[in-house]
Amino acid sequence: MFLREQQGLEWAGAGAGVPGRVIPPSADRAWLHRARAAARETDWVPDLGRDIGSRTWWRGLATCTALCAGAWFLSPGFQPLIGASAPVMGEAAFEEARTQSFAPLALGATTGRRMAAGALVRPLSETPERPQIELTAALGDGDTLTGTLQRAGVGGGEAARVAALVGAASLRPGTLLSLTLGRRPTKFQPRPLEKLDFRAAFDLNMTVLRAGEGLTVLRRPIAIDRTPLHVRGIVGASLYRSARAAGVPARVVETYLKALGAHMPIERIDPGDTFDIVADQQRAATGEVEVGQLQYAGLDQGRQKVALVRWGDRDGDGGTLMDPGGQVERRGTMGMPVAGRVTSTFGMRMHPLLGFMRMHKGTDIGAAYGSPIYAAMDGVVQSAGRAGGYGNFVKLAHAGGLATGYGHMSRFAVRAGMRVARGQVIGYVGSTGISTGPHLHWEVWQNGRPVNPRSISMSSLQALPAATIRAMKAKMLRLLDTPLR
Repeated sequence: MFLREQQGLEWAGAGAGVPGRVIPPSADRAWLHRARAAARETDWVPDLGRDIGSRTWWRGLATCTALCAGAWFLSPGFQPLIGASAPVMGEAAFEEARTQSFAPLALGATTGRRMAAGALVRPLSETPERPQIELTAALGDGDTLTGTLQRAGVGGGEAARVAALVGAASLRPGTLLSLTLGRRPTKFQPRPLEKLDFRAAFDLNMTVLRAGEGLTVLRRPIAIDRTPLHVRGIVGASLYRSARAAGVPARVVETYLKALGAHMPIERIDPGDTFDIVADQQRAATGEVEVGQLQYAGLDQGRQKVALVRWGDRDGDGGTLMDPGGQVERRGTMGMPVAGRVTSTFGMRMHPLLGFMRMHKGTDIGAAYGSPIYAAMDGVVQSAGRAGGYGNFVKLAHAGGLATGYGHMSRFAVRAGMRVARGQVIGYVGSTGISTGPHLHWEVWQNGRPVNPRSISMSSLQALPAATIRAMKAKMLRLLDTPLR
């Protein structure tokens, strides 16, 4: 036995006492390899829809049967699941559960529960209208109270009666109207006005109420404190910013600077100077504040003081700021007669159309077509008409041998012989005559000789009557006695 193992042989036999035979190990391994290859090449799960009745088909059927039998014998079985049945509800409980189940989601609710319509609910043939409607309307610029009420839903006749009751002519644009409209008889008629509440003036509230078939007006005055606004402070780095920081409205500060500029050069104001401003002011009991015109403009520069008080009322403009010392003095340079930019200055230049060097006797100011042109000084209209290459031309004669001319106008606002004041509109920008576009040609003559407008320094004195001087000083003292803010 040991010898056979050493020689690499294997003994094969049927049992004890049965003669066997010796099998070489190489032959046994070859048989195993062939058996494994045949098992791998055999299709144990063929397609049972093909080659029906063939040997391969029967082998696949046997495999399928064996798998099904194995699954059947290995299955845990089918046992019934025990569940609790819902309790039987009565009719009332069922109706309540039905209305609270899917109704909130169906009707669009997001939180809570919303009861759906029950069996006793009957749908309406049409949606009912509200018994009253409350809304707000605003009076537009150039609009009327009648038109605003009609747009809000008030009938034309009733809107006209309301306007006649309250005197709509005094209402300002932007006035808010709070309306309450009542129930209308039919959908084809406007709603009746039940209540109208608005601020008729700074010192007056008004309410229109329905009384039976008619309308009645209730006027509720508002208490007003008319103590003037008095502000005093140091000029600092900027007079405008210092005054605004002290609580003076921008419009009043601009008027103050313009008044000072007419009496002294603005550039001479130092940071250490003290400004003094008094303006009209109304403070309502409801909290609103309105600041009116500048009444007093003062500037203390130490050795020199400027004090201007508003006096006179020419054409309803509230008067002008004047020196109460007895003489009205105005100093400064000529201002621009039109809002625009300088496109050509005084002096020699190349003419844009003629193409050669030529003396330009004035200043060209580019501006939009139709812009208003203002008189640079008080004067008399010497001429107003066509003037060759100047087109439509206006010439004004002023005191002190000065005269000004305004050319290329589109149309006139004055005629020859009229007296005009500084800042009055005398015409409108155009492009008549020899012109490349809309602009103003502005000329200034001093004793008949053309001069640069920016080089002219103006100064005028006007004596006031003694009674006027006393009244102006008394007014100035009253204004200065106003408590500082």
